Amino acid sequence: MSAKKIGGGYRLLQSFDLSVKLHPTRLAMIMALLTVVSLLGLLALVSGSGSAGIGDFLKFATGTASVDGVSVIGDLRLPRIVMALSCGAMLGLSGAALQSLTRNGLADPGLLGVREGAALAIVTLIIAFPQAPLMLRPFIGMAGGFAVAAAVAVLAGSLSRLRFVLIGIGFSWALSAAITLLLTISDLDRIQVALTWMAGSLATVTPEMLPIALTGLGVGAALLFATARATDVATLGDSATIGLGVRAKALAAISLLAPVLMTATAVSCVGSIGFVGLIAPHAARMTIGGGQTALLAASMLIGAALVVIADTIGRTAVAPLQIPAGIVLALVGVPILLLLLWRRRDQL
Repeated sequence: MSAKKIGGGYRLLQSFDLSVKLHPTRLAMIMALLTVVSLLGLLALVSGSGSAGIGDFLKFATGTASVDGVSVIGDLRLPRIVMALSCGAMLGLSGAALQSLTRNGLADPGLLGVREGAALAIVTLIIAFPQAPLMLRPFIGMAGGFAVAAAVAVLAGSLSRLRFVLIGIGFSWALSAAITLLLTISDLDRIQVALTWMAGSLATVTPEMLPIALTGLGVGAALLFATARATDVATLGDSATIGLGVRAKALAAISLLAPVLMTATAVSCVGSIGFVGLIAPHAARMTIGGGQTALLAASMLIGAALVVIADTIGRTAVAPLQIPAGIVLALVGVPILLLLLWRRRDQL
């Protein structure tokens, strides 16, 4: 294997017919970010209102004992933290992909109506068919998310114009009103279930839900990372995209399909958690920079960190009461959204 500098801080690694272009500095930053996320997960695992702490975690990790603390860590906290990391990663990836697709830094699964479309479909399922199996939620959520994304794209006429974002925001408000109306006319017991889910709480996460989240993350991430180079080319403009042989329509379809898939999966598992898809890509650009591959990797890790931090704060700040992670993120996300809108006021 040989390595040589090719400019811009990149190195080209070659081994026979295989070549990989890497940026050592950005790679080191992403690895450091991965380490931070891992530490945050471990910290969350030993934090909470229960008695389980570091000692119980060590017993759980080594399998040397079976006590109440170990049960709390293995059966309650671990699935919850894995779910928080998975859903945060999905929302971070979705935001990065949609912002690249629309070429608009304000694009977000929530602002485009995708999250609300999935939420409305799932709330309808919860209220109309309360005994429906949990495995049905992702498929219903995906149907709602895809329907809204398709409607917004048809009305906007283009995925890269500001009109696409503005129409998405209009759909988001309309769907939020529809969800509120549906809850208003429903039975109280079903409303309570729906409201608990909608608040973005991870308190109801069970180990059986993890395969759903991990599958959605795996499929969505694979699609986005596989098309990252083509996305870099697409940012050069339509002429360069066509001239370099990139299939623009297929790329746009994948760049929309993967975020909708991951958003619907995250919503079906933990409810409506907002602002992660908006904040994570901006934080990634400010800290890591680089092309689409680096943006996706950093957005995925930052999104995971945001949700696990929000959930840990919600679990511990006023324990034994729990504040849903969606509420904690909204308190942080609204000021950031207003700041971004203010900075882009001349473009709106």
